[in-house]
Formats: sequence, C-alpha cells, structure tokens
Amino acid sequence: MLDVEQNRRARKYPFREMVRRVLWMLVQPLFRFSPRPCFGWRRFLLRFFGAKIGRSVHVYPSVTIYCPWNLEAGDESAIGELAFIYNLGRVTLGPRVTISHRAHLCAGTHDHNKPDFPLLRPPIVIGSEAWICADAFVGPGVTIGDGAIVGARAVAMKDVKPWSIVVGNPARESKSRQIIQ
Repeated sequence: MLDVEQNRRARKYPFREMVRRVLWMLVQPLFRFSPRPCFGWRRFLLRFFGAKIGRSVHVYPSVTIYCPWNLEAGDESAIGELAFIYNLGRVTLGPRVTISHRAHLCAGTHDHNKPDFPLLRPPIVIGSEAWICADAFVGPGVTIGDGAIVGARAVAMKDVKPWSIVVGNPARESKSRQIIQ
C-alpha cells in the first residue's frame, strides 16, 4: 500500500535547489517575454542559472525548462516552441540536436515499487545530430543515439540506437537514417 504521507514528508530537494527554483521562477518572465530572435539573451539567462550552453544554441521563448542547472546543450542545438524540458535529472543535448515544438523530455519519475513513492531523477542523453520531432516524448533514463530520430508523437521509453528512426507508442524502429549529401 502506498504511504502518501511519508512521500509528502520526504525532502525531495535540498534547500539550495529550492532557492534556485524560486529564483528561476522569478526570472521566468525575462525569458518567456523576450522577443523571439533574442537567442543570445536566453542563452545568457540559462548560463547565469548554471546551464552549460554551447555557441549558436537557439532556445525559443515559449520553452519550459524546469532546472537550468541540469541542462547541457551542445553547439548549434535548438529547442523549439513550447518544448517542455522537465529536467529534475540531467538532460544533455549533443551538438546540432533539434528538439521540435511541443516535444517533452522527462527526466523525473517515482519508484513505484516502494511504499513512499520516492522521487527519482534519471538523466536523459540526446546524441549529436539527433532530432526529437513534434510532440514526441522521451522518458526518464533514456539515451537517444547520435543521428537518431524520434518521430512525431512517438514515445521513447527505451534507448534508441544511433542513426535509427523510431515511431509510435511505444516507439519502435521503422528504418535507418541516412543523410544524403
């Protein structure tokens, strides 16, 4: 039987992280209401809050990032409109990664086998040149290989091999990705 009271009493976040979350919440309007082409401003804000952001990274103003200090984005990556980065655990994007609009990266869950339902923070790793398409979901602890594509509205709850294309719910491999020059 679940012990909801024990879960609610548990300290899920250290004090320092709680302070950072409150400060980030207060700064959100400066991020959210910045003009669309002000990528440098949003990179600055994310770096100020501890994110490791490469050069020429484009993060759009409508993106939701829970914990910037748990985000790393490689050079020339992009996080599109209304993407949702629930990064209680570390989320790492390699260089030239594209996270399309309304994609959801979820690096937080609970241990459903324990009665107190403790919070878990498994990391997500997205390899270089990968593409997470519109409305796709990447679950906790998942690694998306270099060059892989998670198709529109796909649900990736397991690792995705490099240079493969996965579709559906649950995501299954449909074919290999080949870039033609």
